[in-house]
Amino acid sequence: MTNSDLLLILALAVPLAMLVACLSQQARTRMPALVVLAPIPALAAALLAGDGSTQVLPAALLGITLELDKPGAMLLGASAVLWIAAGAYVRPFLRSNAGGGSFAIWWLMTLTGNIGVFLAADMVSFYLFFTLVSLAAYGLVAYYETPATKRAASVYIALTVLSEAFLLMGFVLLAAAHPNGGLSIREAMAALPTSSWRDPALALIILGFGMKIGLVPLHFWMPLTYSAAPIPAAAVLSGAAVKAGVIGLIRFLPFDAAFAGWGEALVAVGLVSAFYGVAIGITQANPKTVLAYSSVSQMGVLAAVLGMGITTGDRSVAILAAFYAVHHIFVKGGLFLAIGAAALTGTRRFWLVLVPAAVLALGLGGLPLSGGALAKLAVKAPLGDGIVGTLAVLSSIASTLLMVHFLRCLMRDGSHEQEIPESSGLLLPWLAIAIAAVVVPWVLYPSIGIGSLQDALTPQVLWAAFWPVLIGGILAVALGRWGYLLPRIPPGDVVAADKGTARATRNLGAVMENIEEHLRQWPVAGTLLLALAIILVGTMLAGKGIQ
Repeated sequence: MTNSDLLLILALAVPLAMLVACLSQQARTRMPALVVLAPIPALAAALLAGDGSTQVLPAALLGITLELDKPGAMLLGASAVLWIAAGAYVRPFLRSNAGGGSFAIWWLMTLTGNIGVFLAADMVSFYLFFTLVSLAAYGLVAYYETPATKRAASVYIALTVLSEAFLLMGFVLLAAAHPNGGLSIREAMAALPTSSWRDPALALIILGFGMKIGLVPLHFWMPLTYSAAPIPAAAVLSGAAVKAGVIGLIRFLPFDAAFAGWGEALVAVGLVSAFYGVAIGITQANPKTVLAYSSVSQMGVLAAVLGMGITTGDRSVAILAAFYAVHHIFVKGGLFLAIGAAALTGTRRFWLVLVPAAVLALGLGGLPLSGGALAKLAVKAPLGDGIVGTLAVLSSIASTLLMVHFLRCLMRDGSHEQEIPESSGLLLPWLAIAIAAVVVPWVLYPSIGIGSLQDALTPQVLWAAFWPVLIGGILAVALGRWGYLLPRIPPGDVVAADKGTARATRNLGAVMENIEEHLRQWPVAGTLLLALAIILVGTMLAGKGIQ
């Protein structure tokens, strides 16, 4: 076994070992202080394991295949950094709260699933880890156990189960497309273009992962969830865990052949989401809710980029989308941590939060010299110079408008948290993520193969990045003056406005049972459902009675 193979195993083995240690009440009590260590092997794997490193686990572990390619390594490394920073946030955050051991259990399970989706090379393991990162997050969302958090968690879990059902059916069709019924992701995707199941498989894949990244109209779980979750949980869920859907689209969309119809549909939904997230976000007052709608918008832009990739059959889009997502990991996770840090600094030191937060927030609009400017530049080519490219530029203006609104909410409200401890330990992790959001994209940019840093610093490129931010800032001034005229839309918009939609989410469990009865007739589905059962049992045992 090579060092690279060992790193892949340790990335998963360490958080799993910490979960096992939680069987001891003494270890469980101390675990909130130790969760910061759990992502370190994953970060080491992202930095040190070679591109294409592969490890096949024993048959007793379902023969899971782990593999690390460049997009996976980029997302794994960035996510690990955020999990470390947010993990440092956990101990001071939970110091005066009960149930710290339970929170740590859910945290480690979500982390394990999040690491696993970036490493999984076969459909069984990918579904296993995707389900784990999705289901375990329920415990983080529902931590406060108030009526609002319970409602948010119930909506979240209903949409999660629906997403996983779509993916299960899609994976079944992908396996059916392979001549030998193989479970390798790479082999299944190679066989997809000639499969008679191609179109329904693609529909299910886009629905499943699109729901995970919050594409409209199935986005409403995102503002409810991120607003309800404690700050460190909201940071990792919005920054890292949602990228399980991004890596899923990168892995399971057929970039090696042009699928214009499906690509154009994904572009259309992505652009609608990009503008819808801003339109609803500027009506919100809670800074956490504003950030949630910003995630709807940013994931929409990312979906449009991926859609253009399968429209033209351009595989290079995968690495560009991963680069864009890396920036989003740092910025969105960092801005959630900033909300907590803002409540601690007081008026004298508030600039320590506000100034870096402003750089990160405006980076989502493409602020020159920020990491966001490079992220926008990276996806400019696949978006093109036509109507899609024009709408993408307009979305940069819209993002700037929304982010200035967020900064205004941050200055006014500080935090909506129920209880924020007074601890300087919350400020340093936030500043570390803020620095990473600027520095890491500049370090990675030369390696993605679209140009040099010198090209990114020409006057033409800098001006192209600056003027959308300038216009967005002007619009934000107008919003500050006349924003009171806008309607006040409750978080979750669709589900809050339509009681029928709310009732539908509660009925999803019965529907899922019927779907699974039919899927059990497929051999590959049996294996996948077994993996799901293992996760469900483990989740219940870990969460039951642990306080």
